[in-house]
Amino acid sequence: MSAEEFLGSIQIRTTEQPIREQGKICFYEGYLFVSESDKGIHIIDNQNPASPRNIGFIEVTGNRDIAIKNNILYADAYTSLVWFDILDPGKPVVKGSIENVFERAYPEPDNSLEYDYTLCKEGEERGLVVVGWSMAKRQREEVIYKGGGDMVSSPGPSGSSGVNGSMSRFGIYQDYLYTIINDYINIFSLSGEKPTYITRNLLDVWEVETIFPYKEYLFMGTPAGMLIYSVKNPLNPQFVSSISHVYGCDPVVVEDDLAYVTIRSGNACGQDNDELFVIDVSDVENPKQLVSYTMTNPKGLGIENGTLFVCDDGLKIFKVEDPQTIMANLLKHYTGMDGYDVIPYNNVLMMIADDGIYQYDYSDPDNIK
Repeated sequence: MSAEEFLGSIQIRTTEQPIREQGKICFYEGYLFVSESDKGIHIIDNQNPASPRNIGFIEVTGNRDIAIKNNILYADAYTSLVWFDILDPGKPVVKGSIENVFERAYPEPDNSLEYDYTLCKEGEERGLVVVGWSMAKRQREEVIYKGGGDMVSSPGPSGSSGVNGSMSRFGIYQDYLYTIINDYINIFSLSGEKPTYITRNLLDVWEVETIFPYKEYLFMGTPAGMLIYSVKNPLNPQFVSSISHVYGCDPVVVEDDLAYVTIRSGNACGQDNDELFVIDVSDVENPKQLVSYTMTNPKGLGIENGTLFVCDDGLKIFKVEDPQTIMANLLKHYTGMDGYDVIPYNNVLMMIADDGIYQYDYSDPDNIK
């Protein structure tokens, strides 16, 4: 459909909509935003974490990832970037879109496949947004690629930014939004009245899945290892180094020059390894793996002030005093849910799981509630 029709199809619901599927999460100034894959974005008033309220839903098809800066929520919608004014989080306002900036989108029901929409940009079709498709075999050209992926963001130094979970593919650094899919990174400037699409850079490897801004660097997770890119020049990210691990899907988070990476089995990466890695990144040009631990089936993770949270067989919480003794410092293990991703923030841990949102108070590590 046309870009105008697509924006007109976005619906703002000011009543509670049930969260039916776990997805990417972003926390911003007391509100938790939950992306439900291909359906839209739930808005949770979390100013009182002991009594969160589901207050609305942004119905936007094709959404997978979100990021927030200065009261503007950015979201992908198939091949487009759309943005919303959330000055009043309970009443988002659609502000605009940029079409055909994400040339590949992940279809349902098989998220392990990836479709290339470059042909939809030819001629008069440039103003169109792809909202559906049919599959057909073609003899002359192959349009299906193996893919997968997720990505991360953290607060930027310029203005007020949301905090993303570790599975995000959107990351904000200063006044720039970085988005990744497989082997390229899109860069958007957020400094003007509306976002501006700057460029698309080719990355050095295929299947980049997650991104985490830390200091002046972007830490990216791939099935084969972790990449480090410098954004000292935000418009031209430069490869700095990489470190390999056994093959497996992975997110990464960083604190105090230590990177924590999980890999898991039973997914599109097709491997059987389930581990947690700790990597010394104090020298970004020469990262060093310090230790690895066997896990059950880890997914998202987060860290704040030396408390490490891992979605593994539910939720595991560790105190990191020494990377070599993490397993000996298990503070709590909650079971009975399938945790997907977490955001630790100001002593409150927010977790999205298969059956909804869980929250924990870890202000007293000896008495987590």
